[in-house]
Amino acid sequence: MTTDTFLPAALAASLPEAAQKLLGESPREKRLAVLATALGADEAAALAQLARATGLPLLDAPRIDAASLGAFPARLAHEYQIVPVAPVASASDSSALDAQPLLLATSWPPDTDIIDWLATFTPRRPVWHLAPPDRVQELINANYGVGSGSLDEADAGDAAPVNAASDLEADADAAVVRFVTDVISQAVQENATDIHFEPQEGQLCIRYRVDGLLVPVPLPENLLRFQDAIISRLKIMARLNISEKRLPQDGRINFRAGGAVLDIRVSTIPTIYAESVSLRLLNQKKQAFTMDSIGLDASEQTQIKRVLDYPHGIILVTGPTGSGKSTSLNAFLRQINSPELRIVTIEDPIEYELPGANQIQTRAEIGLNFASALRHVLRQDPDVIMVGEIRDIETAEIAIRASLTGHLVFSTLHTNDAPGALTRLVDMGVEPFLVASAVELVIAQRLVRRLCPECAKRVPCDPVRLRSSLEILGLSPAEADGIHELGAPVGCRSCRQTGYRGRIGLFEILSPKPLHDLIVRRESSKSLATLARAQGMRTLAQSGWERVKSGQTSLDELVRTISSDDT
Repeated sequence: MTTDTFLPAALAASLPEAAQKLLGESPREKRLAVLATALGADEAAALAQLARATGLPLLDAPRIDAASLGAFPARLAHEYQIVPVAPVASASDSSALDAQPLLLATSWPPDTDIIDWLATFTPRRPVWHLAPPDRVQELINANYGVGSGSLDEADAGDAAPVNAASDLEADADAAVVRFVTDVISQAVQENATDIHFEPQEGQLCIRYRVDGLLVPVPLPENLLRFQDAIISRLKIMARLNISEKRLPQDGRINFRAGGAVLDIRVSTIPTIYAESVSLRLLNQKKQAFTMDSIGLDASEQTQIKRVLDYPHGIILVTGPTGSGKSTSLNAFLRQINSPELRIVTIEDPIEYELPGANQIQTRAEIGLNFASALRHVLRQDPDVIMVGEIRDIETAEIAIRASLTGHLVFSTLHTNDAPGALTRLVDMGVEPFLVASAVELVIAQRLVRRLCPECAKRVPCDPVRLRSSLEILGLSPAEADGIHELGAPVGCRSCRQTGYRGRIGLFEILSPKPLHDLIVRRESSKSLATLARAQGMRTLAQSGWERVKSGQTSLDELVRTISSDDT
């Protein structure tokens, strides 16, 4: 075996010298990926080959040994990526447990450093197994807590001499810095959009928002004693006033994760226990969405592309916060982006970079809001303008005027459905005839969780429950005719046992032109919706039902997201 990586000599000899060097320089949790690349195989095949070369048993799905979690500190588990697995003793007597071997899973063969460290903490004989790196990390996070290795080091310093107080303080500060970094890095790895640090009575809760739902983060037991330091660290990173704890504050953090720089928006609010801090993660991997990737089917794309070719008019995307409106607008702009068009966007915040476009970040504190920025943009000879949100009559009137004077304008509104956007503009104070003349297309949307492709399966339907769900959605029970099976979530490692991975859009697309007379007469959104459906508009519920039938999402997920009030 080599000194640096403990890779068997025969296997090491089969690798290029550059690959051997890279293995020695890589952290333990990354070595399997490096080996897989060098072998020209996937990680599962590389792990199997490593198991054969080392003679260590391979565990595809190791289970935690809860009784052995205290056999060594959390920082060893994190640093060396090791975790106790499989029950080894049913007796509660500690002496009986000490006599048992300690079964351990790791993603890379152990070296002498690991073995020596283990010997200082437990007399039990280690019995090693190999396991997939993601599963090892998952077990460590779930049972020791995210970032527990960092805080465990700070606690370990409590036994130091009193005259080392300054060193202890420095160690604690460094531990908190590492902990915050671990929490954010884990959120990025899990594709979270938000992180919430929430002080409660006797505890600090941390939750990620993943695929639109909040997920509690497993945390180390000693987290509470570091609560104030963690909140202060976040405020320092966001360049906020750490001494001001009575007022809300807003800031931003530039965070580097895996080669990508994230723009993190930070918001603090005072609560009865301490300040609550929310982080919004933006520009993750600068992921660019297309009309295909946001979930538009062929017929929906045809409807939208027809209007995207117009030289002027307004295209509105509506929906609640977090429904993907900005993502859709970015996909539309990418569809028409070309050197022949001058595109200017006004956003708060800028979530995606659009090559070739001129993107403006609003700054309310200096008077640069949507309305004032839009007024100045019109003097910049734009062909296409994107306004992040129409919030007031001033912005609405300028956007209307821009569309009527030869500009294609994109924007968003907060309404439940597409017809509601038209009445919302009228309620703001825009003249109905201007709304009817300027708005070319309204798209209402929602996001539903997509069934995990690794574990989803089709299951028989309960006819009574199916018809009841369709009625809740405002759909005809006749839609259930001929439906005997639908996709259902199962749960696996790929989807964190939720049965869902990622999200897909549902769309309600309305062309206002056939509704011209009703808009001018200030008819209600319900009347507009009735006529639009009569003329073929597919509602959000109908769009979702198509996704359910095609196996992209589940009926329960559709019912959770869409109610009959939205249709």
